[in-house]
Amino acid sequence: MSAPAAGTAAPAGVWADVVGQDAAVAQFRRAASPEGSLAQAWLITGPPGSGRSTAARAFAATLQCEQGTGCGRCTACRTTLASTHPDVTVVATDKLSIAKEEVRSLVMTAQRAPATGRHRVLIVEDADRMSAGTFNVLLKSIEEPPPSTVWMLCAPSAEDLAPTIRSRCRQVTLSIPSAAVVAELLRRRDGVDEQLAIRAARAAQGHIGLALRYATQEGALAAREESARTLLSLRGAGQAVLAAQSLLDRATAEAKEHADLVAAEEKERFLRSAGIEDGKVPPALRSQLRQLEEDAKRRQTRLVRDVLDRYLLDVHSVLRDVLSRQLGAQSELVNVDVSREIDEVAGAGSAHVTLDLLEAVQEARRRIAGNVPPLLAIEALLARIALSLR
Repeated sequence: MSAPAAGTAAPAGVWADVVGQDAAVAQFRRAASPEGSLAQAWLITGPPGSGRSTAARAFAATLQCEQGTGCGRCTACRTTLASTHPDVTVVATDKLSIAKEEVRSLVMTAQRAPATGRHRVLIVEDADRMSAGTFNVLLKSIEEPPPSTVWMLCAPSAEDLAPTIRSRCRQVTLSIPSAAVVAELLRRRDGVDEQLAIRAARAAQGHIGLALRYATQEGALAAREESARTLLSLRGAGQAVLAAQSLLDRATAEAKEHADLVAAEEKERFLRSAGIEDGKVPPALRSQLRQLEEDAKRRQTRLVRDVLDRYLLDVHSVLRDVLSRQLGAQSELVNVDVSREIDEVAGAGSAHVTLDLLEAVQEARRRIAGNVPPLLAIEALLARIALSLR
């Protein structure tokens, strides 16, 4: 099966939501076909929002499809996409890392023969959140899986995984889909108004999940635009410190709201499964309840960093727009709604300074990912931007 021409739509069925990834879809479909060569370990990489998890689920559905094509209509396709297929296991986490215990359980599952489908498929959505010790737990199962087992590891890049793991996987790399492709998906799949879909997709810079949030969460786009204006109006270290604290407060509040909601749902499921109706947890089960509470704290820590990283990507896009104007590029701005402020800053500064600031944004992202206190990293960045924009 030859790859579709560049720019063509992704095949229908389970692949309908894997947009802007024609070459990758062709590779997956070829591997799943009778004429193809199906590797038993796959590494699916791509930038955040490119659709790694969506592609992995679509590939799993194609492998299980009763028609062998990923038709999207049969029971196997529908249950795989709905995460209810008995032979497809998905591990995802919004905590800081994937625990060894989770991976050990996954390895044990990998040894079992499929119950109803053609394959036993195991998808690890955030494989980059495994430690070196956790990778060692996984290694032997990746090296010598049972004949019917297929592993799918998802990560931003191959370098995020241990060399011993990535060398044993067939790699498929996804790209950032264009704003036009993402906007079309929002219109088709989610019924978003055309103009709103275009604005949301452009602001999200190819991140499908973020584009959906901008398009459907009231005030999300307006808040992003206001943050861009605040950034471009910074003129001193004092303003930068206040802006950094305000940003961290908002990120913490957003993360806590989400973490509390998930924690409440998990606690309710725990109490229900234990048959506890009056809320009184017996001593033998209190350690499990404490573990849920600890998980909630780790989840909130991770979510704060994720929210801040999303903000830093927005900062990067604003500065890139400034640089585009300074270089006289004809490309369309990402932040169209703050174009006047971008033009003012571009006219008063230099491309050399803006390039330095873009690198400072990336350094701030690396520092936060490396466990530097987020407030310190954000303060340092915003102070540098404020002083450069004077």
